[in-house]
Amino acid sequence: MNMLPSQVAAAGAVAAILVVLTGAVIAGSQGGSREDRRPQPELRWSPGACVTGDYALTPCNGGRSEVVAMASDPPGPGDCPVDTDDVLRVGSGRTACVRNFLEPHPGAPGGGGGLLRPGDCVTVDGRERACAQPGWYGRSVALTRDAAACPSGTLDTLEGDAQVICLGGGGQVLDRGACVAEPATDVIARSAVTRVPCDSPHAWARVLAFAAEPASCPSGSGRYLRADGSYRPVTCLSLLSK
Repeated sequence: MNMLPSQVAAAGAVAAILVVLTGAVIAGSQGGSREDRRPQPELRWSPGACVTGDYALTPCNGGRSEVVAMASDPPGPGDCPVDTDDVLRVGSGRTACVRNFLEPHPGAPGGGGGLLRPGDCVTVDGRERACAQPGWYGRSVALTRDAAACPSGTLDTLEGDAQVICLGGGGQVLDRGACVAEPATDVIARSAVTRVPCDSPHAWARVLAFAAEPASCPSGSGRYLRADGSYRPVTCLSLLSK
């Protein structure tokens, strides 16, 4: 039997199929699919937008954090939600309050980021710092309009952005029973008083009390320090060494 005609016909069929497939590939490469030609949504700084780790807007099938509110620059009290992890300046007098999708959440109390709130640690210039890091001066217990509005138990205050930071114990904030090194002068900024362990060879005096004026110091106070403009201007001391 002569097989040549059928082989030729089969080869022709294969060639026709290859041509058709090749044509489909070329057509797809030139025109693109209808879905590819859809306009991409415009990214805007607005609640619900997603943000990358480099603080750029991104479609919400990715991103590290979400914009939870928009606020003025700088944000006023209550402009950002309390769980805000970071505040980004986005221009035109606006800021974006953002929160991470996953931990860590630096906006949590003591985390070192987001909004200053009770439980956060601050440096002597009123800037927030993570409590796990060294170098902070005190821990916030409240934020108020002025020092007179601080709650009972406040040990010291710092001036923040349009608010007073009321500080409790911890860090370098002095409390009764704390020991300090000898300062260079009797009138000194409270933040310049160096707190030291009471068994340290540098321990010079122990804090007995705080008063508005030296005459109000309790008996047994051998010296005092005056911190002008401080929440507790006079620190009454009992000397440990002469």
